[in-house]
Amino acid sequence: MPTEQLSFDLLEQHPLFIVISGPSGVGKDATLQELKKRNLPLHYIVTATTRNPREGEVHARDYFFYSKAEFEEMIAAGKFLEHSVVYDDLKGIPMQQVVPAIASGLDVIIRVDVQGAKKLRDLIPDAVLIFLLPSSVEEWHARLDNRNTESDQSRKIRLEKAKWELDYLQYFDYMVVNRHNCLSEAVDTIVEIIHAEHHKTKPRKINL
Repeated sequence: MPTEQLSFDLLEQHPLFIVISGPSGVGKDATLQELKKRNLPLHYIVTATTRNPREGEVHARDYFFYSKAEFEEMIAAGKFLEHSVVYDDLKGIPMQQVVPAIASGLDVIIRVDVQGAKKLRDLIPDAVLIFLLPSSVEEWHARLDNRNTESDQSRKIRLEKAKWELDYLQYFDYMVVNRHNCLSEAVDTIVEIIHAEHHKTKPRKINL
């Protein structure tokens, strides 16, 4: 039987654009830190914010920390892929981060708030959107308390926002529960999602 036209070399490795999102305090930053520890072939995009750095955060590693005036100048100059107002702070994705990330040929990963994730869904329809969830409301409140950055008023605002953020689930592809003291399990699930996405018969493609 002739086999000249037969090939099983069909698996194409198209880079993914992976978005990690979810309510404030759900563990988005911790999830990225755990992923980095695993030395996976991922290109991490650093986002920008006007909020003050938390203890241990470093400019250009965890976030780009800008003043409001600096941020607004960058908006006017078209230097963001997208930007949003989040809890009275400005947050955005610098284009100078996106272009080299896509050119790297690696899977691109970014963590953003839910508003930003929705905008990325519109900008990059084939992005892989992953919604992080706490295992319970009680656990979520405990996490906010442990950050020692929340006043009663800010907790109330975050609670109200979380209610409508859940309405955005329709725009996401996956849900991952990040249980207390089980971060590695949540990251295991994310790694499994990435692996499965690379074995789809109809691969996603990044188009900007």
